[in-house]
Amino acid sequence: MVKNKPSDWKGKTRGGVFGYLFFIQLIKWLGIKPAYAFLCFVVIYFIPFAPKPTASTWRYCRRVLKYGRWKSVKMLWLNYYRLGQVLIDKVAIGNGMVSKYHFEFDNYSRFLTVLNRHGGVVVLGAHVGNWEIGAPFFDDYGKRMNIVMYDAEYLKIKEIMEKNAEAKNYKVIPVNQDSIGHIFEIEDALNKGEYVCFQGDRFVDAGRTLRRCFMGQEAAFPAGPFQVAARMGKDVIFYFAMREKGMRYRFHFVMAENPRQMKPREREMYLLEQYISVLEQIVAKYPEQWFNYYDFWASGKS
Repeated sequence: MVKNKPSDWKGKTRGGVFGYLFFIQLIKWLGIKPAYAFLCFVVIYFIPFAPKPTASTWRYCRRVLKYGRWKSVKMLWLNYYRLGQVLIDKVAIGNGMVSKYHFEFDNYSRFLTVLNRHGGVVVLGAHVGNWEIGAPFFDDYGKRMNIVMYDAEYLKIKEIMEKNAEAKNYKVIPVNQDSIGHIFEIEDALNKGEYVCFQGDRFVDAGRTLRRCFMGQEAAFPAGPFQVAARMGKDVIFYFAMREKGMRYRFHFVMAENPRQMKPREREMYLLEQYISVLEQIVAKYPEQWFNYYDFWASGKS
């Protein structure tokens, strides 16, 4: 584990207050599909007027996916379009329009079996697909879910989404870089047999990171989620909610191995290796749903 240079990501997700409000009103007045149609114009705007995300996505297409120029142009457009779609879907489902979508589940029964052990579970996702879209399907399990989220990412949209969506059934543990209060909240939730959900693909500022090869190039991953899972010896699940053709989502649940006979440091690295393997499969299958809009692989350099 190393002290890394600050990440290009600053704890904020793409999409401003105006963008959320705009699509909320568009969905309420016109419906979901007209909102999708309007995205075509939004994407055309974003490509030249969001230069840093555009540049990072272009590098992702050319250097990581190894696409040619024309295929990279198409992927750039599709990536922004898909980001808009998942944002619209999040708003629509948050406003009770679940019946307009179709959902499929991989390993759902095993997922519930692990949750039903009541021993505390670490759930690891990433900024791919539409992670929060699964909340309505967790039912009573959702009341025991705690999503760890950076302050800058959480506070930016919290008030708007609460005013314009049905009440969420999960809790949020906001991370403040100037405080360690979130660490005690995480440990308390796991000790009570609840579920703590992390995104395992981002760090901010001088975060402590773990470096590994990902998609053929070295990248840095946040050490925290893997340290928590290894040190506390809890069950670990990798979870991704990916958008497919039509208004359809597929939920991927992968049960990780967390061998108790290993030392915590060994388990930490073993969990990271499993996570990277699964994430590589997801990104390879859904390359247009990679939503890390900064130079992700550059963060792995000293």
